[in-house]
Amino acid sequence: MTLPLLLRWLRRAIQLFLIASAIGLAVIVLQPPPQDLPWTPLKLDEPIGLFTGAKIARLTTDRSSCMDLLHTSGVSFEEVPPRGEDQCRVEDAVRFDSDRALLSLRPASVTPSCPVAIGLIAWQTQVVQPAALALLGMSVKRIEHLGSYACRRLYSRADAPWSEHATSDAIDVGAFILSDGSRISVLDDWDDAGDKGAFLRAVRDGGCGVFATVLSPDYNAAHTDHLHLDQANRGSMGWRACR
Repeated sequence: MTLPLLLRWLRRAIQLFLIASAIGLAVIVLQPPPQDLPWTPLKLDEPIGLFTGAKIARLTTDRSSCMDLLHTSGVSFEEVPPRGEDQCRVEDAVRFDSDRALLSLRPASVTPSCPVAIGLIAWQTQVVQPAALALLGMSVKRIEHLGSYACRRLYSRADAPWSEHATSDAIDVGAFILSDGSRISVLDDWDDAGDKGAFLRAVRDGGCGVFATVLSPDYNAAHTDHLHLDQANRGSMGWRACR
């Protein structure tokens, strides 16, 4: 190696060392909270952080860890037997106990995957309820959905990739029932210029922190009546779609 090449290599090595040292020092000095660090375990009692969504999405390939986390959530649920074949095989679906669950879904028979269930719990407790109290002055007592499991490709097109619904890794939320019995729906209230519309956009935006994909009426006409929430595997790498 010639002297000029050696000097360039040394300069590059020193630069990389200084960058790594600066990052390490920042971690030590700033002491970011656990939810903002990629290597800390996921805890549902922590605020939503920079890596919360990625940690939840990683559970799509770790059924055991997901079920263990769900058991510590305080939500009453039951594991659902495996169903489907090939691209529509589901082995990590759960059903919430509608009578005792902290999270009330209607219809109650829905069986989302465990990672979607984890996302729903975090979303409901840290996004939906705070937004409802702040903007509407009351809590949400029930979330209405349009389904989770559906063995189909995207938009039911024969040449399209498989939908996250094919593995129960998605759920479509259509409306929210408030504590006074009133109903706020995506179809009827998305364009509302007041608190209802603000609430729907707040829960859409907040969902981006716990789901890999959040699609609303702002995305396309196919989502006019619901918010599509899913845990696509790409979310484990921090790649999110929020529209």
